[in-house]
Amino acid sequence: MSYFAAVLTRTKDRWRGVEVDLDDCESMDYIADVVSDEPGDVRLLVVEQDDEYVALARVDAGDDEVHVFLSDGHAADAYPLAVLIAEELQEIADPAESDESDEIDDELASDVLAAAGHDSTPLGDASVVADLGTSATELLGLCAHEGTLPIDVIVAVCEKAGCADEFEAIRA
Repeated sequence: MSYFAAVLTRTKDRWRGVEVDLDDCESMDYIADVVSDEPGDVRLLVVEQDDEYVALARVDAGDDEVHVFLSDGHAADAYPLAVLIAEELQEIADPAESDESDEIDDELASDVLAAAGHDSTPLGDASVVADLGTSATELLGLCAHEGTLPIDVIVAVCEKAGCADEFEAIRA
């Protein structure tokens, strides 16, 4: 079971990225420490494993709170890394109750709510990258779109955030 994990950091208007090893992490706190060890004002961990799920985690400078999103709760049944990421996450709340309620596509909202209670329901904070250009609605839509791979979700988030080149350089 192979995974790809990278931390993308932004200081002022400059992004940089580094691939990270999460093999020795025993909890989300350990993962947060790995992210926090990278210098930058904005710190975004992106994880993809076996084309099954995407995880996004933010630990920004001056913010002790970790904001985490897992695209598929079912991944926590099969992948130890996903178990660590999901251990304290909740199912995505009703998008109509979020701050972005005026931006929500009713059809997408009903699709997300229809999936509630299923193992594949996304977990965590879908607005984790909203300030970087990908709203909660867009992130959930990318994850729900049939045929979209987890790596495609990461690329789309990076493109909107302005760090696609740095991400692609790490993957190369």
